[in-house]
Amino acid sequence: MRLPFQITICGLSELDRHATARVSHVLSILDPSWPVPEVFGTYGEHEKLELRFDDVIDETPGKTAPQPEDVEALLAFGRDLAQEPRQDAHLLVHCHAGISRSSAAMALLVAQTMPAEGGDEIFTELLRIRPQIWPNLRIIELGDAALGRGGALVAAVHQVYRGQIARYPGLAEELRPFGRDREIEIGLSG
Repeated sequence: MRLPFQITICGLSELDRHATARVSHVLSILDPSWPVPEVFGTYGEHEKLELRFDDVIDETPGKTAPQPEDVEALLAFGRDLAQEPRQDAHLLVHCHAGISRSSAAMALLVAQTMPAEGGDEIFTELLRIRPQIWPNLRIIELGDAALGRGGALVAAVHQVYRGQIARYPGLAEELRPFGRDREIEIGLSG
């Protein structure tokens, strides 16, 4: 798959490694009370969208779940990036760990930019770039609906969960305390 722009998925602890990578666009997904990372001051000029919600897949008391308007904002950001195609465009998407919210957001941005690509191909490419991904199911569900993918992205992310649990046998138990039971049960099925 040839992406129309360079992509990076990372966590907060990795942001400083990309300060000199000529990032042109940043999608920053932060917990609601997390401070803005100061490292972005060293990135040079770039377009940026900051979203704030917790890494949850269901409405949870005391947590801010991703909402349809969050997904619409990230898709609008992606449309703007696609409308100004630059040979040197480099999109960095980060969340706290660079595993769940950021990989789900990047999947939606790639799916939007490359509508002919299937969900399996998109996630295969993201796994190549970032092998530890575990995309947030709620973001994928909302994005699949917003993009009119008819469940194809949701079905493809189910395969990611199954593959990740097969590769990392202890992963399901590590994720259970974080309210990810729906994803885990999908990963353990089939």
